Amino acid sequence: MKRATPEIDQWKKELWAKNAVKALQKNQFGAVYCPTREEAVTYIQNIVSNGTTVGIGGSMTAVELNLVEKLEEKGANVLNKETVNSEPTPLEPEQVLPMVRKLFCSDLYIASANAITLEGYILNVDGVGNRVASITIGPGKVVLIAGFNKITRNLEEAYKRLETIACPKNVKRYNLPNPCAKTGYCMDCKSPTRICRIYHLMKFKPMLTDMTVVIVGERLGY
Repeated sequence: MKRATPEIDQWKKELWAKNAVKALQKNQFGAVYCPTREEAVTYIQNIVSNGTTVGIGGSMTAVELNLVEKLEEKGANVLNKETVNSEPTPLEPEQVLPMVRKLFCSDLYIASANAITLEGYILNVDGVGNRVASITIGPGKVVLIAGFNKITRNLEEAYKRLETIACPKNVKRYNLPNPCAKTGYCMDCKSPTRICRIYHLMKFKPMLTDMTVVIVGERLGY
């Protein structure tokens, strides 16, 4: 079997991304395709204005896009749960709830998705629940931004992606002692530091939430 050429890989990437956008729109989500990360950043910058309060959930996609700095350049007041670099500084427990409540009430909330299916479904997993709560209802507007690498054929593949990519990599990022950090896949552990606790599936856009999903034609995040 011949290996796929870069041209075929590019064609497949764009086909999957555009089909995912169409499926999301069919399920009543706002959805757009941005071929490059630069176009995605510009799209988000155009949403904010001077004084806009922007909450950003823990997201390596946001880090890779340097969104905090880019939005502050537009005069936005950015509330970020973590530091802006790739080495997160977790908040102390007594700081968590006050911060996530501020994020919940932001004008614009930005997060990513752990998986988006070609059926137009969005799957996330949380430890605290602040991200999935803010995605569902609360902020004035929600933008989910995801690289094409997070697109899966169906929910079975989406859950597999969580178990073998998203969760183990985030466990390593936080330097947690969970077994998946060593095995590279979910062990369904009962560890007190387990981060995959709340599974959140959206098949349709939440009724009262102004939400747009931005699919980027590049690999971003976990």
